[in-house]
Amino acid sequence: MRKAYILDTNVLLHDPGSLRSFQDNTVVVPIYVIEEIDHFKKEASELGRNAREVSRILDGYRLQGKLSEGVALENGGTLCVSLGDDGDPLAAQNGRSSLSVDNLLLALALKMRHQEEGRPVVLVTKDTNLRIKADALGLRAEDYETDRVNPGDLYHGAAELRVAAKDVRRLREGEPSPLPEGSFYPNQYAWVRSDEEGSLSALARVSPDLTELRPLRVPSRTIHGLTPRNKEQQFALDALLDPEVSLVTLMGKAGTGKTLLAIAAGLYQVEELGVYGRLLMSRPIFPMGNDLGYLPGEIEEKLNPWMQPIFDNLEFLLERQKGRKVNSVAKLLTDGIIGIEPLTYIRGRSIPAQFLVVDEAQNLTPLEVKTIITRVGEGTKIVLTGDLQQIDNPYVDAWSNGFNYLVQKFRPEPLAAHVELMKGERSVLAERASDIL
Repeated sequence: MRKAYILDTNVLLHDPGSLRSFQDNTVVVPIYVIEEIDHFKKEASELGRNAREVSRILDGYRLQGKLSEGVALENGGTLCVSLGDDGDPLAAQNGRSSLSVDNLLLALALKMRHQEEGRPVVLVTKDTNLRIKADALGLRAEDYETDRVNPGDLYHGAAELRVAAKDVRRLREGEPSPLPEGSFYPNQYAWVRSDEEGSLSALARVSPDLTELRPLRVPSRTIHGLTPRNKEQQFALDALLDPEVSLVTLMGKAGTGKTLLAIAAGLYQVEELGVYGRLLMSRPIFPMGNDLGYLPGEIEEKLNPWMQPIFDNLEFLLERQKGRKVNSVAKLLTDGIIGIEPLTYIRGRSIPAQFLVVDEAQNLTPLEVKTIITRVGEGTKIVLTGDLQQIDNPYVDAWSNGFNYLVQKFRPEPLAAHVELMKGERSVLAERASDIL
């Protein structure tokens, strides 16, 4: 039986394409949801762009017929705009001044369930509390799950393998070894062990063509004063230093060294190897797209509060360059060796030949991640770091954020590598706090 899906405002602002994501069912957009979307249309932010895109999509369908009566969608479904109480928008406007949009959505769902004579009516919202209220009223409510990652399908980027001792020795000598039977992804990392000779082990990576295990690209020296402290950090550094891997995602709790390793690898390849023209760093100014004009000063001064964690990592790396003449962070910025920019204005840009680090990626939506990745030009390597335990964006969670979505979508791609860092290395106290608080 075909269902009727009532869409909340936050679903449309999260993904304008959600209008086409419900197969051959009926999609209902209440008029008061359109009014809410209208409040966002002038914003110079991702929400504003999404609001305008929703309006353009609805206007395109308006040309095909009356939205109030239903217009056919490309997937065989029907799009309908509900006018509210008894189809009279003026009466609806006068009668709901004291009602929240949440309560209006609940009232519409109850009304449609009564009128549809057994036809399933589903309220789709990313608002957890609204789903709870709907359940209390006996209504069916769901989260928008088209871009949601299944918790049982998480990709950790590494595995433990048991192989013959001779294969472990080959890897330890810097030679590739055969890939054992099993299901693997390109550039998946492995802790390779043998039961034949005690604790004989090696670290390796699955080749992009899934034909062999390759030894890690272990640097012969420290990278800007950093030496990996655990196997996951070695995995991360291997991916960061491989020019054939264009996309690296580093996931882990606070203090595991995600951002520090990314910045160190970027500086090393820009300053000493000359592989990239500049190290470009950014992080969401949450909410993504906030207008920086409300803060005093020039653009650099406006960015300082948001980018201070990046400055902290840079200063830490420079302080570790003992015995070398090193530049200050200010000079690196002045000389164009590094650049620090907000994600707010990335749309429409092309970023070639740079090492791009996007920090705090767990706060991005799937659409925002797509916007960022599609800006990458020829010769650019992009690194996204994030901690699923520190999500500040109320519109996403651990399973629907763009960072996790990117990891799951790109795991079969030979140009991408993912590493999940497990052990905190910031300090004993920080690691203990991360575990028990």
